[in-house]
Amino acid sequence: MAVFFTSDTHFGDPRVLRIDKRPFKTIPEHDEALIANWNEVVSPDDEAWHLGDFALHVRPERIDELLGLLNGRKHLITGNNDGAATLAAKGWESVQTYAELMLDGHALVMCHYAFRTWKNMGRGWIDLHGHSHGKLKPQTRQYDVGVDAWNYRPITLETILSTRRRRAAAKTA
Repeated sequence: MAVFFTSDTHFGDPRVLRIDKRPFKTIPEHDEALIANWNEVVSPDDEAWHLGDFALHVRPERIDELLGLLNGRKHLITGNNDGAATLAAKGWESVQTYAELMLDGHALVMCHYAFRTWKNMGRGWIDLHGHSHGKLKPQTRQYDVGVDAWNYRPITLETILSTRRRRAAAKTA
């Protein structure tokens, strides 16, 4: 079983095509691509943490349908665009505004919003967030897990940490 992180899928939300300049012509194309990308990496036995802004401007039945189409056991960390239907959807294992998780020897804090400071940041804890759509300047041990920052797909902690290390090494070389 692997653990994945993602955020800001904004299923059904036409604003992301314009504001975030996502490379899709229509929302149905966008949604289909994000579902395919998700299922390409997340298996039914995996765990997926969605750090908010799952869907917007869709019927409650569509939210349940989307959750049924996506592989894995899904947890929601609520975002500013997650309405009552998203919070009440049956496909979530858990729904909360904040969570802490110990994974592969790393302590994580997860919230939709990036923190300026967070619990035990001086002791190496890692902050995972969404909301900023890949536009915030990176901070030590803070990572945007949103789809805009990761090729429109969920990612593992290992990928997050190894990619940041490679980027840092390239800058110093």
